[in-house]
Amino acid sequence: MLETSVAYLPIGRKTFDLDAGEKYRRQSMDLLTDVCQNVYQPEGILTSVEELEVFLEVIAEKGCDSIIYQSVTFADGEFIAKVIEKFDQPVIVWSVREPSVGGRLRLNSLTGGNSTCNVLKNNNHPFAFVFGNPDEPKLKDKLTNQLKVNQVLEKLRQLTIGVIGEHPPGFYFSDTNEDELKQTFGVQIHKMDLFDAFQKAKDLKEEEWKPLVEEAEQKIMDLVKTDETVKRFAQFTAYVKNYIHNHHIQGLAIRCWPDFFTELGTAACSTLSHFTEDGVVSSCESDIHGAVSMFILQELSGGSATYLGDLVHVDEDNNSVVFWHCGAGAYSLAHPATGAQAGVHPNRKMGLTMEFGLKPGGVTIFRVGYTSEGYRLLILKGEALDKPQPFSGTSVEVALATDVNDTLYELMNSGYEPHYALVYDDVVEPLIELGRQLGLETLVYR
Repeated sequence: MLETSVAYLPIGRKTFDLDAGEKYRRQSMDLLTDVCQNVYQPEGILTSVEELEVFLEVIAEKGCDSIIYQSVTFADGEFIAKVIEKFDQPVIVWSVREPSVGGRLRLNSLTGGNSTCNVLKNNNHPFAFVFGNPDEPKLKDKLTNQLKVNQVLEKLRQLTIGVIGEHPPGFYFSDTNEDELKQTFGVQIHKMDLFDAFQKAKDLKEEEWKPLVEEAEQKIMDLVKTDETVKRFAQFTAYVKNYIHNHHIQGLAIRCWPDFFTELGTAACSTLSHFTEDGVVSSCESDIHGAVSMFILQELSGGSATYLGDLVHVDEDNNSVVFWHCGAGAYSLAHPATGAQAGVHPNRKMGLTMEFGLKPGGVTIFRVGYTSEGYRLLILKGEALDKPQPFSGTSVEVALATDVNDTLYELMNSGYEPHYALVYDDVVEPLIELGRQLGLETLVYR
């Protein structure tokens, strides 16, 4: 069941077959209550704009993530116009099939949906269309995916990314135009001073950070609790955890080098791993769009931990690529044969980092990209292979669904950013729909 609230608007006119329409309405309610946590519904089919207005006042007080506007029968554009006067949530327009062919056109639901979509398009209101009866499995899948997308759209509007420190020199792709990010996705930025965070973390009392060491010991193999880098990891993580809770921050983009090594005396990787495992997506090198990419994958997959890595290697024989980073991977992504192991940074030779190859399974790879022409989305489908750890740090070999060399050259020639987000789920279709609703160019490899 999706943790989402929807307003269900069954719309019809008395000049059509309302008895047949009422059957569809009851079946639709059974479906929606099975799929959604909260469904706000009228007592019957709304057959006048006046009835609709009364019900809209009721749901305005409750709030919802999506409007499901079902054309039970044909109805003109006056109904949906009244809805979008009061609500800015995305609308799912739902038309059902004619109950019989031959003789009278009993519902004319499809024309009603067509008319409704036309009004929404001309008013630049976000919407999607679904067609089919409530007992059809394909309709249920389509509707569920659409509700997931709408839920993510709403969560993006509430998302604040905490940016701790400026991106490293030359990492231009990690930056963002805050106004454009807000306008396109609804996402806000909250900037934090990295060196101030270092100092305040060091000043924490032991009882404030020690529990994080105990928690990490339960999840990380071969962790040396007395190591100074483990203490620094726990101090910084504890400070940031409290800060982001107080400021309602749901994602992080952290400047990890060189300052963590030179000023704090530890690697940032373990902090990133801990937060991502805990549901607060965290990107290294202050990659803001990387964090947004991770958040979208996390939400579409129902809370699964995500990974962010560089594309570092190609194997034509396996039609595969390797995604790697220094040692920041959520604990639960480790291959079950090894688990998440404590390591040191492969270049700086300083802990605390994660050391493991990622688990096998089907994956979706995704990136919120940006060029001088604006935002765009990249989607790839693949299979994480059950292979030995390719490189030290955290890494995974992924067989692509498309030819690896053709894909590689297209990615490079298109100038995509070098950080790619990955999740163990097939969320290709919802991502495509997300791009459509946002009006963004979307490149898909599947």
